[in-house]
Amino acid sequence: MKREALRVEPISSFLDRWKAPTSPVTRAGNMIFVAGLPPFDPETGEIASAPIERQSEIIMEQMKLCLETAGASLDNVMKCNVYCTSTKHFAAFNAVYARYFPVDPPARIFVCTPEWFASFDVEIDCIAMM
Repeated sequence: MKREALRVEPISSFLDRWKAPTSPVTRAGNMIFVAGLPPFDPETGEIASAPIERQSEIIMEQMKLCLETAGASLDNVMKCNVYCTSTKHFAAFNAVYARYFPVDPPARIFVCTPEWFASFDVEIDCIAMM
């Protein structure tokens, strides 16, 4: 089974600017893998300096766009990995996440990480199946 790396605009262009050697989404057979991405401001491509709620919305919208580009939707998500800078964001993040997965959410893990290459607080990757 061959892996297919997909470009997702404008996200792929934002990643190009950061010289990040990653694809926002890859697909092989009926499996789809969405990369963890920083909260790119959809207008500027800069990493959004925003409260955790807005960062979470941006990330979820990016994940949704990646899935749609691969021919899937949030309904196809089997597992999410959430990486966050602090457990103090847990409740606020969950409130946003629950809007995107209101019924029968996928399996998930919430892991704390100390920091990234820029000033943001949350990143999510996921695996989906078609």
